[in-house]
Amino acid sequence: MVLAIGLFSLMDAGLKLLTVHYGAMQVATLRGLSSLPWVLVWIGLSTGFATLWRIRWGLQLLRGALSVAMMAGFVYGFQLLPLTTVYAIFFIAPLMVTALAVPILGEKVGPRRWTAIVIGLVGVLVILRPTPSGLAGVASWAGLAVLGAAVGYSLSSVMVRVLSRTDTTQSLMFWMLISLSLGSALFAWPSWRPVDSGHWGLIIGVGLTGALGQYAITEAFRLGEASLIAPFEYTALAWGVGLDLALFGVLPDQITFVGAGIIVASGLYLLRREKVHAEAEHP
Repeated sequence: MVLAIGLFSLMDAGLKLLTVHYGAMQVATLRGLSSLPWVLVWIGLSTGFATLWRIRWGLQLLRGALSVAMMAGFVYGFQLLPLTTVYAIFFIAPLMVTALAVPILGEKVGPRRWTAIVIGLVGVLVILRPTPSGLAGVASWAGLAVLGAAVGYSLSSVMVRVLSRTDTTQSLMFWMLISLSLGSALFAWPSWRPVDSGHWGLIIGVGLTGALGQYAITEAFRLGEASLIAPFEYTALAWGVGLDLALFGVLPDQITFVGAGIIVASGLYLLRREKVHAEAEHP
């Protein structure tokens, strides 16, 4: 899990570097296309391609649409915000997964876990700093775009729980990348810019780190308990600080760290409560 988060952080830094030269939807397209060849090699060496077609098409297409919206919001946030700030807002996603599991999966969430979710939302408000006239301190549309991306990611994660009952991991990764590439390209086409030859190395790096990160996180959840592994997702904050300082020469302000601390604390408490709840159901 730590390796996966590190790889994804390097991928995100590459995406942020690309946003200087290309629009958000074009960068999202390049992210999908650059990872696809690596994933195809993995599929060919593991299960083969036959299982890619035995899927639940409706849910796969819906998840694909969510992936396009999520990546667009994420990349737009990278254009205007430091990596650390984007990660701090995006940390609300694990809390949203728990909240969405109630109406979609029929899971029960007790008052303590609902309290943790509400406290996490307070942390997001601290980062966005709402005022009577709008949002201060953070580029408002960028912050809201990342928040929307976190909601899309949460919906997609809940859908994976449903799809994994019938569809293979290979099909989930393949069709997500296909949907992301084609859907983003459709929106990016009117303002598409030719890719500079000097950027291909960066694009290949984005694709490789994205594919390896996806494989590492899949293996992490396959081999370990989710409640023990998930907290390592918060190591992205350290990666964000280091990469922001090394590549972009910026650091988030203290209020962002306070908000991130609130979200992380509520997320860790939520994971602890879910572990206690699972042990009570299956002693």
